[in-house]
Amino acid sequence: MHDTIISVMTKDLVTCPPTASVRDAAKKMHEHNIGDVLVVDGEKLVGIVTDRDLVVRTLAVDLGAETPIAEVMSTDVCTVNESCTTGDAARLMADKAIRRVPVVDGERPIGIVSLGDLAETKAPETVLGEISDARPNN
Repeated sequence: MHDTIISVMTKDLVTCPPTASVRDAAKKMHEHNIGDVLVVDGEKLVGIVTDRDLVVRTLAVDLGAETPIAEVMSTDVCTVNESCTTGDAARLMADKAIRRVPVVDGERPIGIVSLGDLAETKAPETVLGEISDARPNN
């Protein structure tokens, strides 16, 4: 039996509006010891900005700390709903080569799940469980 994503997702979301600065997003990541901030316009998810985005899309191209996160965020965000299974979420992350997936109710974010969240479940029926149980290549 696969667990639903709601059983492993993080519910305490850290968000910013699209007008927030790169500095604001970085400060929130630092304060909460996280690697991403969801970008919301009202209650609608419009993007995600990650610590990698801050490096690759801001620092590496000499954008300033006051740059709006709307200019560096990812807008094509893969999401799941609360009835998604942990196995389906793990497969989505593997297929899309992503580390985090927001959980939404319509367009409103209600949680986020990371590879780490899924790995902690150690459910043998999940993709991560299968990877964990596999013998090393040596």
